[in-house]
Amino acid sequence: MAREGSINLTQGAYEDLRADLLSCRIAPGSRLKVQELCDRLSVSLGAIREALSRLTSEGLVVAEPQRGFRAAPISAEDLLDLTKTRIQIETLCIRRAIEVGDVAWESQLVAALHRLSRTPEHTPDHPMHSSDEWATAHAAFHKALVGGCDSHWLLRLRDQLYDQSERYRRRSVSLAPNARNISKEHQDLANAVLDRDAEKAAELLAAHLAVTTDILLAAEADDLPARKTIVRA
Repeated sequence: MAREGSINLTQGAYEDLRADLLSCRIAPGSRLKVQELCDRLSVSLGAIREALSRLTSEGLVVAEPQRGFRAAPISAEDLLDLTKTRIQIETLCIRRAIEVGDVAWESQLVAALHRLSRTPEHTPDHPMHSSDEWATAHAAFHKALVGGCDSHWLLRLRDQLYDQSERYRRRSVSLAPNARNISKEHQDLANAVLDRDAEKAAELLAAHLAVTTDILLAAEADDLPARKTIVRA
């Protein structure tokens, strides 16, 4: 029972820290003080170190020799590279999903879109920020878009790239809240997939993923200079 409780605490610490990193409640590049995290999350030093180790392997935390841990930084170069790579991987996934996906997959996509459309994007107390509930529904929709793909490795890479992109997406919401009709983007994407139009779906997906990058670069947010736009595959 004690071991099970310890595992649960470690998992809880990992999930809490991961959520804070993805939402940028922990600022990119900021130092992570282990003792402060222990106190805030009411867990042991071992639980925090295990959680940070897992997050380091996922690229959300950087371990610095002799200096501890830091939230992974963001930069224009990283954003551009990340977006180009995500477009390449995710369009491969969506093409394969359209080729081999079955009716069960289509049903899951329709359900994910319905859930997303019924989830408020913003909370009343934070009208300029994406809510955690919407972020969860949004992640589920994008996962459902490619859920018919039968390549484990492609899907695994897609998941890793999605998580990294989420930190940038969350920042873009407050920079240009009215710059896009994201509900229409999602509906058009789903329609193309359900119509089994691989070319249109890949084109729409590439454009959808690139908008976040363009918003951030155009806004010159923090250290993201407005000097390039993403190349849409």
